[in-house]
Amino acid sequence: MRKIKYKKGRKLQHITLEYTGIHKEHKTEMQLFVYNDADVVEYDKFTVLALNSCFDYTKNNWLNIHGLNDINLIKTIGTHFKLDDFLLADILNTTKRTKLEDQQDVLFFNIKSLLPSEYSDNISVEQLSFILKDGILISFQEKRSDFFTHIRERLRTHAGIVRTKKVDYLLYLLLDAVMENFYITLEDEEDKIEDLINLTKKDAKPVILEKIENHRDNLNFLKRSIVPLRDSLYYLKTKKDDDDDNGLIQKETFNFFIRLHQKSLELLDQIESDMSALESASNFYFSEQSRKMNEIMKTLTIISAIFIPLTFIVGVYGMNFENMPELKTQNGYFIVMGVMFLLVIALIIYFKKRRWF
Repeated sequence: MRKIKYKKGRKLQHITLEYTGIHKEHKTEMQLFVYNDADVVEYDKFTVLALNSCFDYTKNNWLNIHGLNDINLIKTIGTHFKLDDFLLADILNTTKRTKLEDQQDVLFFNIKSLLPSEYSDNISVEQLSFILKDGILISFQEKRSDFFTHIRERLRTHAGIVRTKKVDYLLYLLLDAVMENFYITLEDEEDKIEDLINLTKKDAKPVILEKIENHRDNLNFLKRSIVPLRDSLYYLKTKKDDDDDNGLIQKETFNFFIRLHQKSLELLDQIESDMSALESASNFYFSEQSRKMNEIMKTLTIISAIFIPLTFIVGVYGMNFENMPELKTQNGYFIVMGVMFLLVIALIIYFKKRRWF
């Protein structure tokens, strides 16, 4: 997967129904869970022809859709459940930010799921969307993945309290599973940043600065994904004491969404800490580069300082005046060479004592 950035998304009209993601080879499939405390029925190969016959509105219904390439199927789902084209367009347009839209009888949630890329330092991105109606939760994924495998098993085996709750609690579990991916991604980034800092201390090569900038971009991308999620969860948090609540989220379920809001704050705090660590690594890189440059300049300066008096002596005896007594000396050449050698030794000893090298 390539890293998707919001600013590079294609501009579409708000009601244009066109899938803009990269998983265009994935076939659109559907899976339906109809459950309550007593039993659960699973339809693994669910089709639109069974929309009227398989849903049981006296129970909880979770329709999970993998793949967004079949636009006609998405339209059919939208028509059947009376969803606005604006919502369908937001589901298909993967360049949209995380958002929450609270309508009279529909709660729409759009979120990015981030995971570290297996073969590069980039981040793999998948958009997920959720439609919450009375007794119905519809989730949209760009491709089949294992984000919610453990939740399906909990439904099948009656583990935990998920089957005793309404679908709003199921929405909380799905969002919580997506947020776990943020933790996985952030932990992977932190491990890479720690290795990068250690590498910087050993040998500050130019490629390290490039990696530092790549990881800074990844952290900024994480932050841009989490901030709107935090704002959306804060909106749900403020609805807890709203007497005009439309009933899609039960009063007792709000506490779980408050936990998600707290998680988003923790993630943002950790990102800020990691950004500071990267900034320290960047500063250390430039400090190390300056230190190396200073060492080079010091070496060149010492060499220049040694050769300056030698150059002076050579210049004096290269003036070719007739009345220069030393030119008539039989061993003048060897004496001058000896003086120059002793002068070099004296300068080296002096510099060594001053600890200039």
